[in-house]
Amino acid sequence: MPLSAHAAAFAQLARANITREYPNFPAHLITSADEHLEPRSLHPAFYGAYDWHSSVHMHWLLVRLLRRHGGTPALPDTAAAVAALDRNLTPENLATEAAYLRDRPSFERPYGWAWLLALAAECRAHGGAEGDRWAGALKPAVDTVDDLLADWLPKATYPVRHGNHPNSAFALGLALDSGELSPATERAVRERLLSWFTDDHDAPAHWEPSGQDFLSPALTEADAMRRILAPERLAAWLDRFLPGLGTGAPCALLEVPVVSDHADPQIGHLLGLALSRAAALRSLADALPDGPVRARLRDAAEAHLAAGLPAVERGDFTTDHWLATFAALALDPVAGN
Repeated sequence: MPLSAHAAAFAQLARANITREYPNFPAHLITSADEHLEPRSLHPAFYGAYDWHSSVHMHWLLVRLLRRHGGTPALPDTAAAVAALDRNLTPENLATEAAYLRDRPSFERPYGWAWLLALAAECRAHGGAEGDRWAGALKPAVDTVDDLLADWLPKATYPVRHGNHPNSAFALGLALDSGELSPATERAVRERLLSWFTDDHDAPAHWEPSGQDFLSPALTEADAMRRILAPERLAAWLDRFLPGLGTGAPCALLEVPVVSDHADPQIGHLLGLALSRAAALRSLADALPDGPVRARLRDAAEAHLAAGLPAVERGDFTTDHWLATFAALALDPVAGN
């Protein structure tokens, strides 16, 4: 099913979220009694969608929908989307966001950083007066993230491998896809991924998923390596990393996760896992030669997508503030720019 079939509904969700200030879960360290703690004071651009990173990637979703389907029958109300983005993505608002990031170098590292780069890339790809305006306003924040990444990567001796926001492989893969990194920082990202993951083998896929994963530790790693290895090397690396794929043995990564309570904010993460797995499985399959492994990955991607997609438009804020982004990744991967 194409993204166009969901464009209008997803755009409505994204607009509602990026302009909804409350409820809000700020990841802000209070250092004095006289700080202004209202979400719009801390984050004049990214105050909505419950938390900062969700706001950023819901902006990304709205721009992506505009770029793919704006002005078509799939997304007829483009003016409302442009107006919402224009209100938030101003030079003044984003200068404040850039200063906040620079003053707090571990804030949203690395997940929110990567989504900000993805948003800037989407604005640039959208182009025209609108896209250029938003991309220009984002430039100070993009430069800040590039500097923060360049400073952090030499110190990141070990990757974070679990299936939540700090996951290293997902964020660095998304950062590479953006094309927004300086040449030196992009080179550092590639070198760090190789140093972390080249020698990995026999991934404990049977340990997955954990109870609140929305990312697969094994698949995010494999998908990151897809970005930096030639197809032949990727196939050989994947055979060592997940040897069961080639033998036809059962593999937990290919089984759709059971979600016992869609409304529980943590258990509900598993809905996102179904969708993020679908995106990773599809991208990996497309990078491999024809054969049984490619077929297994494609079949599993379709099963995960079919399981996760119906949960996106439930009218429940616990999932409405973020899940549509991961549905878009599964339906129309970032690498499809």
